[in-house]
Amino acid sequence: MSLLPLDDAPGRLPAAVPLPSPIRFGAPRLLRGALVLLPLLLIGVWAVLDWRTVYDGTARLGAADPWWLLVALLFTCLGWPAAACIRQGALPERLPVGLLVASQFAAGAANHVLPAGFGAHAVTLRFLQGRGIPLARATASLALYSAVRPIAKTLVLLAFLAAFPGLLPIGDLLPDERTSLVVAGVATLALTGTALLVTTVRPLRRPLLDALRCALTDVRLLHTRPARILALWGGAVAAPLLQASVIFAVGVAVGVSLSWVQVTFAFLAASTAVGAVPAPGGIGPVDAAVVFAMVTLGAPMDLSAAAVIGYRVLTVWLPLLPGALVLSALVQRKAL
Repeated sequence: MSLLPLDDAPGRLPAAVPLPSPIRFGAPRLLRGALVLLPLLLIGVWAVLDWRTVYDGTARLGAADPWWLLVALLFTCLGWPAAACIRQGALPERLPVGLLVASQFAAGAANHVLPAGFGAHAVTLRFLQGRGIPLARATASLALYSAVRPIAKTLVLLAFLAAFPGLLPIGDLLPDERTSLVVAGVATLALTGTALLVTTVRPLRRPLLDALRCALTDVRLLHTRPARILALWGGAVAAPLLQASVIFAVGVAVGVSLSWVQVTFAFLAASTAVGAVPAPGGIGPVDAAVVFAMVTLGAPMDLSAAAVIGYRVLTVWLPLLPGALVLSALVQRKAL
């Protein structure tokens, strides 16, 4: 028997009034639809603005050796698994291989639209968060990825210099004093601006410090696992070698007589020198620097330009539309 006199109440309690069903607005669906179509729209705009590159590259490749172009295409395709290996090596958690490679293929399309790798990092960050990775750990993995790639490229470049001291004209490729001062000034301003931003903007301080602590913890943890070490550093070493191999194969297809060592050194030196310039996918500054390096090593100007144009066609324009479609599909499947 209840102690409360509910049984003697003059009538039944009124049933719970049903709440009205929540109104579903179409904004999220419209936003997702816009995100699906946005990569294709950006690709179309960029293709219209840079149509000369497509035309020149297609004309040059039309007379090239098709078998060597197939070899170059093979090296291009191997670049996405290499990037996926670096991404996996930068995280303790295991990621699904198929979706990881697909996300890197899609990230390549976004990376060639936005400067300084922002597009690829944004796609990867959304992918990692979709797999349940906390924001601090996902950000730390992006920072580790961004740090390992230039370190590995510099180590490979130093290894080439040590292994082939008489084959490579180092002095002709070194930047002059004015260029060195400009690079040093830009690097100093970037570091100073980052430090001021972190110290003055309080909402950024906590997330960045959390990401830094997480990064240091993950670096120690990852380097106790041989599989992660191999994926992280092996992928970072393989990535620039595969890119240089694409240029070499396209160069052979159009008639460049430089060896693989020379072409690889030209790419490593050029991309290391001007790779920090915030251009979409490095297009522009890196291209000019690679052509200059190949000409310095003895290749004709027109053939060097044709090799670099073919490299861009294979690594940028050919996978750009499929990459944008994969990016849209991943957004539609809510994997991003």
